[in-house]
Amino acid sequence: MLVLIHTTDLRVLLLERADAPGFWQSVTGSRDPGETLVQTAIREVAEETGLDARQFPLRDWYHSNVFEIFERWRARYGPGVTHNTEHLFSLSLPDALPVRLAPREHLAARWLPWQEAAEECFSWTNSAAIRRLGEGG
Repeated sequence: MLVLIHTTDLRVLLLERADAPGFWQSVTGSRDPGETLVQTAIREVAEETGLDARQFPLRDWYHSNVFEIFERWRARYGPGVTHNTEHLFSLSLPDALPVRLAPREHLAARWLPWQEAAEECFSWTNSAAIRRLGEGG
């Protein structure tokens, strides 16, 4: 799951990973058993930012990427799992709102114009999604 949180003027929220300082990303997470993709997006946004995604337009892009999981994070998955499917959502806010970080997951948050945010992300799928958002995707 990847959720791009952005303002109507396309400033994008990035979060710095606690387990990899210097790695910036959008909200990410895994689906719990029995959850729909929308429910996962709402839960992950709440857990990672304190925002209630039900209060703002949440868009399912009906797009997913398959990517190889970085070696350092493979232990989180089952034995032999090397790839992940990431479903793309976006959440549009009227303005940059303060967020409440989950300290075990993130060290810092910042709002950047979409072009800068795309450059800051360590994940190619996250960067590509931000570029698509900025280009009207």
